[in-house]
Amino acid sequence: MIRSLRGRILLLLIGVLSALLALMAVWSYRDAQHEIEEILDAQLLQSARFVAGLAGREMNLDTARILQSALDRAASPVDAQGQPRRFSHEYEGKLAFAVFDAKGEALVHSASAPLAHFRDLKILGRRGPGEHGRELAGAAATLLGTSAGFHDAVIEGSRWNIFLLDNPPSGHWILVGDRDDVRGELATNIAFRSMVPELIGVPLVALLVWLVVGWTLRPLAQMTQRLKARDATDLAPLVLERLPDELEPVAASLNRLLANVTELLDREKRFLSYAAHELRTPLAVLRVQADNAVRAADPADREAALAQLDRSVSRATRLVEQLLALARLEPGAADLKPVPADLLPMVRDEIAELSPLALDRGLEITLQADESADHRAPVDGHAMQVLLQNLISNAVRHAPPAGRVQVRLVAGADSVELHVEDSGPGVPAEQRERVFERFYSEGPSRGAGLGLAIVARIVELHRGRVELRESALGGLDAVVTLERVP
Repeated sequence: MIRSLRGRILLLLIGVLSALLALMAVWSYRDAQHEIEEILDAQLLQSARFVAGLAGREMNLDTARILQSALDRAASPVDAQGQPRRFSHEYEGKLAFAVFDAKGEALVHSASAPLAHFRDLKILGRRGPGEHGRELAGAAATLLGTSAGFHDAVIEGSRWNIFLLDNPPSGHWILVGDRDDVRGELATNIAFRSMVPELIGVPLVALLVWLVVGWTLRPLAQMTQRLKARDATDLAPLVLERLPDELEPVAASLNRLLANVTELLDREKRFLSYAAHELRTPLAVLRVQADNAVRAADPADREAALAQLDRSVSRATRLVEQLLALARLEPGAADLKPVPADLLPMVRDEIAELSPLALDRGLEITLQADESADHRAPVDGHAMQVLLQNLISNAVRHAPPAGRVQVRLVAGADSVELHVEDSGPGVPAEQRERVFERFYSEGPSRGAGLGLAIVARIVELHRGRVELRESALGGLDAVVTLERVP
């Protein structure tokens, strides 16, 4: 099977062209055969009348013998001096004429005429002038038992086309004929010669088709070369000038595919960065708890520390699951499915999990919320846990030793506000928008710069708002506002 597009096109076009040439050859042969039948039948008729005019009523046996002797000498391959005759033709033996009297005796005939067979000739069929001969079953008749006109006959295995002409004034019958293979050869030669230019032109057409198809497919070849020359890591859009209309959808689809692959790789990188960032805090908590268990002298304190360590390991496990769920936050991933939930228990659980880290640094972490207020809002549970951990752990890291971290929930009529404040150095007003950018980090506790970026993305997916303000504690106040109706 041909795999080359150019080869397929060339094979198809040459195949179609060859089929057309074959049809043209058949048509040319039939047309030439018909025209030759017309011309040669007309010549037979003309020749018969000419011979009839020569063989008038005055022709007797003596005159016929003299004329036959002259015809025999003229047909001899050498002249009277024994020299080869100057003029001859290969078709001369395939043309014949004869003059018969009323009794069927030959008076005069050409040297090429098979006289014995002409005398007892069996007529196969009668036809009209210009028609191709055909046998007619049961129509055989002797020469003098048939009527004048065009007939077909078989003599010595060769088919002849004959014309019989009766000459009532003299009582003579004139017979002229030619062998059928003469007509076939002429038709074949004419058809072949008419097809010679086409046959010679086929290789030239094939060459031109090959060059034209190659020139037409040049944009596709250029696209292929550029793709081959690219590095495997190069996912930039493919830029080609003057693309044909047929290739523009291909290039557009390829560029969309490259964009999707780039987005998937970027999302994977971002997820790995998120994972590295989010696992840092739980690992630090585990280390503190492990140190507490090792240093505890009292068995009861050791058991409490180990129990807390076990809970932290469970939390780290849950965090890994949450990080997998965090992949849903990326563009192109599945949308979150918020459901109404009470934020107060979530905040309490998060503060309890991070308390060991705060106590290790000597920080005071508190929660302020009206127990009787409605703190419900439509949230995704996993995403909200990630948001709380980022905000509270970020405040713990930035608060100075023996400092304070305060978490507040404020229930409004249409929304719930979450405030996470610390007593750290804060962030200058001109930089507060930039801290939500990925990988942007300032201050002595430089991290990966992803914590607040993750918070901003989660808030965006919940159609909420997040902003940074100055805290009454002296540091930063991170405020998240969630509408009760999503």
